[in-house]
Amino acid sequence: MLRATLALACLGLASACTSGPETRSDFDRSANFAGYQTYGFVSPMGTDRGGNATIISGHFKTAISREMEARGYRLDANPHLLVNVNTSTQDRTDVQSYPSASMGAGYYGYRGGMYSAWPMYSNDVTTTHYKVGTANIDVVDSARKQLVWEGVAEARLTDKMLENPGPAIASVVTEMFAKYPATAGAAAVEPAKK
Repeated sequence: MLRATLALACLGLASACTSGPETRSDFDRSANFAGYQTYGFVSPMGTDRGGNATIISGHFKTAISREMEARGYRLDANPHLLVNVNTSTQDRTDVQSYPSASMGAGYYGYRGGMYSAWPMYSNDVTTTHYKVGTANIDVVDSARKQLVWEGVAEARLTDKMLENPGPAIASVVTEMFAKYPATAGAAAVEPAKK
């Protein structure tokens, strides 16, 4: 369970993937973002396990705090906004088949492809197994108990991310918050399309 949480959390992706994570977000256009000045974290967070805070939760809290404070929000015990994080991993398999020229091998190699349906041609098949991690950051209006912003990131996880999740998490949180629509005390604005 902890390995799955770690793997997903590492979803941080960008530093190890050339194409980076796929990120998306949405926000409640009726929410009064101008009224939000403070933030806090849900307890327990979705990345905590068995009632215990995890190291992954700590990495996410550090990265999210950096982003929220850069936008003028203050950490508070009675916040306007509550933040939660959830993560998941999935095993995926890619199977690709592509034509290749060959003269035949093995027992039937003596035929040299000369009297098969397609002489000199065969298909090579490659199978790749990998993990994909998904991270969701939810920002909730604590008074209304209403989700006001959600950021989602998904990417292929690398061994480097799994071994050192902190930088990967910091990177993906930065990328997700690039789509956050407001600063403390200001109305929401549609984020620029990339």
